[in-house]
Amino acid sequence: MKFYKHLYIGDTITNPAKIKRKLKFHAGTMVYVIAVAQGDDQLEIYHSAYLKQKYFRYHPPVIVGIASDYDEAVDIIVKITQECLDATGECRLKEYLKQRGKI
Repeated sequence: MKFYKHLYIGDTITNPAKIKRKLKFHAGTMVYVIAVAQGDDQLEIYHSAYLKQKYFRYHPPVIVGIASDYDEAVDIIVKITQECLDATGECRLKEYLKQRGKI
């Protein structure tokens, strides 16, 4: 797994280092991750169990946020979008995240 330099963490996540370690080694953890989309979309939300598939071992996504449930993941995306709009006036999330930190 690749993690964004300025990783967004949900309010209910208590130990982000432990969760990052579990995600890297494909161990069982029940969280949602926000990743940069490979195609034309901006961001995608995945359940951590989905990332255990063999495809993601060879094509790891860039994770920009971790949330404990789906609603919290949506809140993080809203926060990222608001920051992007305030900073650039546009809603190009991929470009904003690249400018802000290493993707």
